[in-house]
Amino acid sequence: MKPETYVEFERSLELSGVPKDWPEALKAAWYDAKGDWEASHNIAQDMHNTLGSWLHAYLHRKEGDRFNAGYWYRLAKKEYPTITLDEELKVIVNYILENNG
Repeated sequence: MKPETYVEFERSLELSGVPKDWPEALKAAWYDAKGDWEASHNIAQDMHNTLGSWLHAYLHRKEGDRFNAGYWYRLAKKEYPTITLDEELKVIVNYILENNG
């Protein structure tokens, strides 16, 4: 069952695997929150929409690749963030939950 709040999303991190019925964007966020950058990136790079670009941007920002992240933020129509990575992940997850990501 898909979480309805960020707190429920955080609780889902106790699971050993991501629920199969979740939207791809939420799965990508979950893998990142679990520390699996590669799995998250694999999903994000296959999402050919602005949400996928946003996730992709966030992941490259987390990786420390500001140039590549900037490219993906532009595709996502987002400004380069000044908030922390943890804060951005929370914003992304809340966006996904509110928009059926």
